[in-house]
Amino acid sequence: MFSKASLVALTLALMAVAGPVAPNTGIRIPLSKRSILTRSDGTFDSDKAALEQIRVHNKYQKNLRNLQANLGHLPEGFTIKDFKPIPQGLKKRANGSEGLTDQAEELWTGSITIGTPAQGFTVDFDTGSSDLWVPSSDCNGCSSKKQYDASSSSTGQKQSGSFEIQYGDGSTVQGDVYTETVTVAGITVTDQYFSPVTTLSSEFQSSPEDGLLGLAFPALSNLNQNPFFNTAIKQGAVASGEFGFKLASSGSVLYLGGTDSSLFSGNIEYHDIDSSTGFWQATGGSAVVGGQEVASGISTIIDSGTTIMYGPQSQVQAVYNSINGAQVYDSTQGLWSFPCNSVPSDVGFSWGGSTWTISADNFNLGETESGSGECVGSLAAQDLGLGNGVFLLGDSFMKNVYTSFSFDKTAVGFAKLA
Repeated sequence: MFSKASLVALTLALMAVAGPVAPNTGIRIPLSKRSILTRSDGTFDSDKAALEQIRVHNKYQKNLRNLQANLGHLPEGFTIKDFKPIPQGLKKRANGSEGLTDQAEELWTGSITIGTPAQGFTVDFDTGSSDLWVPSSDCNGCSSKKQYDASSSSTGQKQSGSFEIQYGDGSTVQGDVYTETVTVAGITVTDQYFSPVTTLSSEFQSSPEDGLLGLAFPALSNLNQNPFFNTAIKQGAVASGEFGFKLASSGSVLYLGGTDSSLFSGNIEYHDIDSSTGFWQATGGSAVVGGQEVASGISTIIDSGTTIMYGPQSQVQAVYNSINGAQVYDSTQGLWSFPCNSVPSDVGFSWGGSTWTISADNFNLGETESGSGECVGSLAAQDLGLGNGVFLLGDSFMKNVYTSFSFDKTAVGFAKLA
């Protein structure tokens, strides 16, 4: 279990310049995390997990709607489903009342600036979405947030169209569309499309981050424009079209414009992705328990904006059937439990090379209740509309490896943490 860390400002570094890819030529960005699904007493927070599952479901329903609007069709196997509402009993927790200031998700946040002169914001860096948005000075219910003031910037230009994302609780994030100068730790791009939103969903009103910066492919963009990093590649603001994540209880880093060799050992093992989906979706994978393949022919979306891991019912069941003492804990949330005295440390995923295993600490979300002796696993069965054989691997997986996301190679790669 980890304690909440305070938000940390990014360390400014020298401006990256376009040129040949070389070791450690990018920009290192310290990240802060905010919340997990384990209470301070080591027990599993079921309510928070339920909110997380609803959030992830609705996030991917928004993504699928954006894909259909941008491509004119959905990739094979994808299905748009209804948004899930937040149950009445969880709404107070979702909007941060009852003394709660955290949300269901585990966020990896850092600082950016927008405009000239620079206006600073704290954003969630998310490989599972593609837009940049922050509150505007006209935003309702955003008094606790930093707000973008277009009238104070000499480089902001309003564009046609509008930005809107709907949420399962009926609220929205919506606003106008602008182009602006955006800087992330010394990497500056111009004419970046983003939205200074005028309404903020209840999901975000109580959370400490101001907005979100997506790092997936343009096909997922609600604005139907290049995300920040793609703009940086196009404008030659980064040394390579690659970025890397180390996620941990401390020392988390996003590295833009390459990979940080001080954070991993050996070589990065790259695997092709199906970029037509808009996701960082590696194909040809398998789920492995104890060195034995238990589910084959799967693909995996690697998402820094998702806390745990999700997969289809039958294949998740195959994983837990290979774990001694595992049993269904919550069929609605697709959660399983196992004896706390034998938390598995040999569950992993392979894409034809190494098997990348999940540590016992990262596979264990905590005891079902104090003294029960049963602990909850961080792999859940859910139908997110992504089709048969598609797993969603969030932070519970990413915290075990160094992860590289490469537009240059159209691949995602993994390496052992240093």
